[in-house]
Amino acid sequence: MELLGEIWRRATAVQQPPPVEVVLGAALAAFVLVVVPGTWPAARMLVTIVHEGAHGFVALLAGRRLQGIRLHSDTSGLTVSKGPARGPGMVATLAAGYLGPAVVGLVAALLLAAGHALALLWLVVLVLGLMLLQIRNLFGLVVLLGAGAVMVGVSWYLSAPVQSGIAYLITWLLLIAAPKPVVELIGRRTRDRSGTSDVDQLARLTWVPGVVWAGLFLLANLAGLAVGVTVLVPSLLTGRG
Repeated sequence: MELLGEIWRRATAVQQPPPVEVVLGAALAAFVLVVVPGTWPAARMLVTIVHEGAHGFVALLAGRRLQGIRLHSDTSGLTVSKGPARGPGMVATLAAGYLGPAVVGLVAALLLAAGHALALLWLVVLVLGLMLLQIRNLFGLVVLLGAGAVMVGVSWYLSAPVQSGIAYLITWLLLIAAPKPVVELIGRRTRDRSGTSDVDQLARLTWVPGVVWAGLFLLANLAGLAVGVTVLVPSLLTGRG
């Protein structure tokens, strides 16, 4: 109980923001991780974790039964839920994946703007722990355990300025990376007509063409990035954090 109390005390405390240079450096680092081909797979795995987590979370909200999550070495993933094959619950579950990273990035930005960088890190630990309960393949298990161990170490042992810098890096990474999988999806659909992607399934459920769904997801993620910038940058310039 003392350990949980200490975690709660740290997580609910307000942290001072790191210097503006550190936060902008975190944004630049996130941008490099996304655009450089050699580092993109690692960044994309973070996006995939959030993507699949969003599928699972919305499935539960929609009253569906979550049957498992898989993460694959090619940075793809799969979330399986049981429930009605059609209807708004299924549509919401499918749509949540490509919207998840931007939405989570915005929530993270709001937490940082309020001075709760450490709370964000502990929330990441909590989400990884909950996803562990649903993981159904060895690679996914290793990825989540490794990520969770790193985040516990960061949240418990590192100094407050470093913790804040890492929290900003994660946030920038989600916001900047969110549109790229949608762009990849659009390019892939011109070559692959298997009809198994989220947007293809949405097209069959709603009669809205897949290309329209993909365009909407791209616009939403770009809007999320723009809003995230407007949340983070003014708070830094005013020294609020």
